[in-house]
Amino acid sequence: MAEENHTLVAEFILEGLTDQPEMKAALFVVFLLIYIITLLGNMGIIIIIRGDPRLHTSMYFFLGSLSVVDICFSSVIAPRTLVNFLSERRTISFAGCTGQTFFYIVFVTTECFLLAVMAYDRYVAICNPLLYSAVMTRRLCVQLVVGSYIGGILNAIIQMTFIIRLPFCSSKVINHFFCDVPPLLALSCANTYINEMILFSLAGVIELSTISIILVSYIFISCAILRIRSAEGRQKAFSTCVSHLTAVTLLYGTTIFMYLRPSSSYSLNTDKMVSVFYTVVIPMLNPLIYSLRNQVVKDALRRRAERITVGV
Repeated sequence: MAEENHTLVAEFILEGLTDQPEMKAALFVVFLLIYIITLLGNMGIIIIIRGDPRLHTSMYFFLGSLSVVDICFSSVIAPRTLVNFLSERRTISFAGCTGQTFFYIVFVTTECFLLAVMAYDRYVAICNPLLYSAVMTRRLCVQLVVGSYIGGILNAIIQMTFIIRLPFCSSKVINHFFCDVPPLLALSCANTYINEMILFSLAGVIELSTISIILVSYIFISCAILRIRSAEGRQKAFSTCVSHLTAVTLLYGTTIFMYLRPSSSYSLNTDKMVSVFYTVVIPMLNPLIYSLRNQVVKDALRRRAERITVGV
């Protein structure tokens, strides 16, 4: 019977954010602008880091890796959402839906791990500056980034293994603008308790482990900064952490709200609004946060602009 139920749904209908034509047109323009800014901002960060030898350090290697993840993360969600704003038939195949869910889980998990890695990098730089180059070698940096991706892929494989086995036979309408896990579970006509426990457990382990790394790193960083005698030195050390702390607060605040709470408290309409922020807005904000709050990046941007101006 379970196998029959699986065949009853070949595609889903994404309800989206609104049914009003005027709002759809306005949201299309807003989402398109955000997506373009996201692509240009993150690609700009990658180009600047690769093109400026002064930025060839582990800190900026991780920042470039974060920009790659943000481009991929946004591209999993935004193009399909833009198409649905213009289409009357907002369908997505079962394979397309599960594929979107899989890559969404991969990139949001990878971003969490990368933010923890970046906190550890700041800890080594500020607490052990003389050993920084010896500890944060190119090989270790690559291993940490690859490990972050492996963590994201494993999380996605585990969750999707259980999701694709669920029978979807009660409804085809997903009350969301993309295929997220909670609205998919809401459509199943089977008991989803195990899936909910897996989602809660994996999200809890990932969030708590990465937050623990970030908190412990910043406790040591704070102690090291307080030991710096000059106000200028303290300001310089703290300024390298502000952008990262801002990015951490934005991502973890929304993901904890989304996934570390009982399923009985889910409100899909509220969750849609929160999801817009961390799937569409945060990937746009990250390059702005790291460029506007980082003097080294601003100097690299100025040098790049000067070279372009001279070339013209």
